[in-house]
Amino acid sequence: MKSETDFTFLHQKKMKIVSAQISDIVVIQQLARKSWEKAYSEILTHEQIEYMLGTMYSETEIASQMQNPDYHYFLILDEENPAGFIGFQHHYEKSTTKLHRLYLLEESKGKGFGKAGIDFLKLQTQKSGDRRIILNVNKNNIAKTIYEKLGFSVYGEGVFDIGNGFVMDDYLMEIFL
Repeated sequence: MKSETDFTFLHQKKMKIVSAQISDIVVIQQLARKSWEKAYSEILTHEQIEYMLGTMYSETEIASQMQNPDYHYFLILDEENPAGFIGFQHHYEKSTTKLHRLYLLEESKGKGFGKAGIDFLKLQTQKSGDRRIILNVNKNNIAKTIYEKLGFSVYGEGVFDIGNGFVMDDYLMEIFL
């Protein structure tokens, strides 16, 4: 059975964050593709997007992550419709949770779902006993400014070889709880 957390927003919109199950992998893959095509089309090449979606969002990769008791996926629902998802890992480093994924469909942005996702992550992080959240964000991704507005700050930079001749050129961000 899915665990569920409800959030009520302005204009009486209803949002839910529900624990994702193995049966939701296809939904996660669809949400990733739709959000990535919009978010990264001007930042990354089509080839790199396809490579990353194929490796990072393969059924095998997501299922493997879901087997890890510290790795969690949640769907973000607008009413009952999938609007995005969040994936994070507790105890990634000492007292640290890593936000691996937070993606919303374009039509779901600006409704407070991203902030609610981060608030949810903070609560889950505190429950786990961790006191810090880290994330990587592409240096050309406008999400960096959103994370900054939510209290994250840059603590470093990194260029990561992800295979097939591709790299991720990211800011490393953190927030302490």
